[in-house]
Amino acid sequence: MAIKSDRWIRRMALEHGMIEPFIDGQIREGVISYGLTSYGYDMRVTNQFKVFTNVFNVLVDPKNFNPRSFVDIEADYIDIPPNSFALAQSMEHFRIPRTVSAITIGKSTYARCGIIINVTPLEPEWTGYVTIEISNTTPLPARIYANEGIGQVIFLEGDEPCEVSYADKKGKYQGQRGIVLPRIDRELSGD
Repeated sequence: MAIKSDRWIRRMALEHGMIEPFIDGQIREGVISYGLTSYGYDMRVTNQFKVFTNVFNVLVDPKNFNPRSFVDIEADYIDIPPNSFALAQSMEHFRIPRTVSAITIGKSTYARCGIIINVTPLEPEWTGYVTIEISNTTPLPARIYANEGIGQVIFLEGDEPCEVSYADKKGKYQGQRGIVLPRIDRELSGD
């Protein structure tokens, strides 16, 4: 596997719609940076968030997730409570090629404030908007800004196409739009 450069990412975005909308270059002035980087792409977060709450004191169970665990907020920024988290959606829509896996990682600006995003794989032939988990590891509220950078996507290309892609196995998060909560397949198919 090889990490792909800005030239490869630009070509795949412009010619094959791998990232839409695509920002060719990095926007940095006055914002948390986003756009094309040397060996990745800094994705943004929309203005719609689901902030974790304990108001209803529900059990967090990935096999039977209760949506009452979150409060929906639409705003230019959110403040995540101490030692809590929020979910958000990437502004960019991704179409991952069959020979590529991508990994989302956090940005150092947020990490230096104790804000971590979950490392998330984007499998070969996955398509959709990324649901991003943002953790506030501090004992204080932490602010997240909409329409600005939230994490970097690094693209890794294999030497040959995979035998079974995310699309082939009809993965449960294929084509997701909006902020998608945890899902468990009830059959022996999917991921």
